[in-house]
Amino acid sequence: MKITGYREYVTQHDWHRVVGDVNGVSVGHRTDVQVLVITTDVGLEGISVTTAGPLNTARVFPAVDGQDPRGATALYDQMLALLFKAGHNGELFATVGAIDHALWDLKAKAADEPLWRLLGGRSRFVPGYASALEFGLQDDEVVGVYERFAAAGFAGAKVKGGRDVDDDVRRLRLVRDVMGQNSVRPAMMFDANEVWNRSQAVRHIRQLEAAVELTWVEEPVRRWDAAGMAAIRHATGAGVASGENLTGLEQYRPLLDADALDVVQFNSGWGVTHALRVAAIAHARDLPVSPIGFTPVIAHATTAMPNHLTTEIQDLGLPLGVRMDQEIVDGGYLLGTAPGAGIDLDEVLIRDLPRSAGWRTSGGPHVRPERAGLRIVPDDRHHEANEAEVGS
Repeated sequence: MKITGYREYVTQHDWHRVVGDVNGVSVGHRTDVQVLVITTDVGLEGISVTTAGPLNTARVFPAVDGQDPRGATALYDQMLALLFKAGHNGELFATVGAIDHALWDLKAKAADEPLWRLLGGRSRFVPGYASALEFGLQDDEVVGVYERFAAAGFAGAKVKGGRDVDDDVRRLRLVRDVMGQNSVRPAMMFDANEVWNRSQAVRHIRQLEAAVELTWVEEPVRRWDAAGMAAIRHATGAGVASGENLTGLEQYRPLLDADALDVVQFNSGWGVTHALRVAAIAHARDLPVSPIGFTPVIAHATTAMPNHLTTEIQDLGLPLGVRMDQEIVDGGYLLGTAPGAGIDLDEVLIRDLPRSAGWRTSGGPHVRPERAGLRIVPDDRHHEANEAEVGS
């Protein structure tokens, strides 16, 4: 079997709400989702669906063109080798991840097995937690979204924040009370998305902890600040989680050496091979792992991770034109038994979709605000409003 080519599309996820974090909120209710199909000379096709794009497939595909897709692990390293000078970051690493997803899908289809079984998983249930990206919603909307998650069996949730401690406490309590339908002590996580400096992080987290028991705080400072995360970890009671924006094993080394993490995260869009390797290095340190982002595909890999803790689930629906052989039950994914990752596409529907601005705009949330980490107090709205007025 040889790889012969690819097709790629952009579909959309309709959240039926705005989504975002402290760095910004989406424009409208739909955001882009990348779809990549790898073709072979035997008619089998591998499919990847990822939100980590946009992709640069033309740049990376030569590393796998004409190769046997069943050598997925070696081909992953071959893609990284192709990018040796450019570096494996941003769109390039997202593309490596998308191709890697598709290769593992092909490998499992060739074996006529579901991907979770091919990877060595035993159970097809993947525990998760609710993470609605709800920063831009009003309180009643936040409650409504998490009530739908609670009805699906979730007993833990992550709340976005980091600007106003009173707002954050109120939101955490609201969501905790909703999740309390399924647990007397629901797991509560908080995501600051790198908005604080070290001292702000410690002060803010301590105030949150005085009001709500926190399981972990995610990305309290910049993703590479190993000393900062270690200091925060030792100054607060909540665990520290990070890793979603790291694009290579070498970037985890300083964080692990500094004993800076309680939960090691990885972005689901970076590929199955990357996920398995991150899980292995974390397991060597007796640390749990938790994937973030669009996780239905990578859920297959988590079944083979002895240290998988829980998986972020951001929505109960799927991107438009995408069907997957799995369902959300009892607060997690129940994976199906179809060969591969169980993905089926309505390519005609996807081709005809109009493009959406989504969150890939200058307003964020994928754009770091000018004053992030430089505010005297996290909620420095008056100062920033004056700056905006001067600049207009």
